[in-house]
Amino acid sequence: MNHEPKKMNETQEKNKGGFKDTDMQAVIGWILRIGVFVSMSVVVAGGILYLIRHGHSTPEFGSFHSVPHFISTPEGVIEGVQNGRGQAIIQLGIIILIITPVLRVAFAIVGFAMEKDKLYTFISLVVLTIIVVCMLTGRIG
Repeated sequence: MNHEPKKMNETQEKNKGGFKDTDMQAVIGWILRIGVFVSMSVVVAGGILYLIRHGHSTPEFGSFHSVPHFISTPEGVIEGVQNGRGQAIIQLGIIILIITPVLRVAFAIVGFAMEKDKLYTFISLVVLTIIVVCMLTGRIG
C-alpha cells in the first residue's frame, strides 16, 4: 500500500480552508435572487396601493401629463414612500432592481480580493467605476 499523501493541484490548494469560488458563486446567486424578489414585492405592493387609491379614476388622454415631480428625484421618492404614495413605492422597487446587479459587482470585488485574484479584482473595480460614473452623470459609455 502506498501511504504517500495525495498532492493537491493549484486550484485545490488555493481554495483549501478559506473562501471558495463556489461560495462566492452561491452568495452572488443569493444576492441576485433576494434583490429581484424584494424589488418585485415592493413594486407589487406599490401597484396594489396605487390601484386602491386611483383605480376608480378615468385617465384623461386629451392632454399629456409627464411623470410626477415627486418620483423624479431620490429625495422625492423617499418622501413619497414615507407618505405612502403608490407611484413612489413602485419607483423604489425599480431602484432596488437597478441596484441589485451593482451590488453583485461590488460583492465580486470583495470575493476576488479575498481570493487574492488581482486581475479580476481590478477588472471588477473598473466595471463598478464605469457603472457608478454612468449612473451619476446620466451618460452611456
